[in-house]
Amino acid sequence: MSPRLEQAEIIMKNYYDIVGDGGSGVLEQVTARDAEIARRLAGVRHRVAIGSGKGGVGKSTLTMLLARTLRRQGARVAILDADLNGPSQARLAGLQDAPLVPVDGGFAMPRNHEGIGVISIGTMLPESQALKFDSVAGGSSHHWRSTREFSAMASLLAAVEWGPLDYLFIDLPPGAERTVQYAEFFGSDTAFVLVTIPSDLARGVVARSVAALGEMPNPVLGYVENMQGYYCADCGTVKPLFAGRENVDLGLPCLGSVPFDPRLAAACDAGESLTEDPSHPSVAAVQAIAAALCGRLETRP
Repeated sequence: MSPRLEQAEIIMKNYYDIVGDGGSGVLEQVTARDAEIARRLAGVRHRVAIGSGKGGVGKSTLTMLLARTLRRQGARVAILDADLNGPSQARLAGLQDAPLVPVDGGFAMPRNHEGIGVISIGTMLPESQALKFDSVAGGSSHHWRSTREFSAMASLLAAVEWGPLDYLFIDLPPGAERTVQYAEFFGSDTAFVLVTIPSDLARGVVARSVAALGEMPNPVLGYVENMQGYYCADCGTVKPLFAGRENVDLGLPCLGSVPFDPRLAAACDAGESLTEDPSHPSVAAVQAIAAALCGRLETRP
């Protein structure tokens, strides 16, 4: 080993060798921000993160459907769109142009016509633009992105006047490792529901999220199987959509299954509700899932 390298090893400290914050005041700032987050969220009874690990399984749509179902039952509901780079909740709620109004040292929560509060980057950034995190060093933004994303999420939590809520749903981004990161970020009081579709490929990815969450103290309430067949409006029946093989056991209780309905997809694109008719297969399925979800929340330790 060269003398210069030996000298560098003596001078340079490992992250774990650093005691305190070197006088920068960062630790105090983080402590103050965490206290403000706790104050803002003090009125929330249940925090429920909707994740998967697998993208494209419809967890954002399911999050909004659950919120609408519980809101119609009189619950106070809001959604935090934690997918900063692929936000969907603003469009699903019809709030793409909703401004953030300053109030009480922070911002009031935009609400749709049903009274569901939604905090989403999609209300602040047009779909034609990507969220950009500047780096202090060219070509190294990947080192900063995760840190900056969680810092932005913390700032949102600390700035929004959430008020009293029965349910705060958190729509997570894909990725098993992201699921665990958000479990730690939101704390052990946040319960999880995972979403899959009836294919072994999707269930295999979701199984990784299940395994990763098994290392965390957060309760995992169960999973929802989305797109379990498709609803044919012409014949009024639910027909098979996938091959139906389910060889991957998730080891979780199934909270219910939701059939795919093209009309539901069109309504979601328009930020509208499909129907309130309880005889409609999708509506009935989500109502049953909402009931199972609430039951598990109320009986968990």
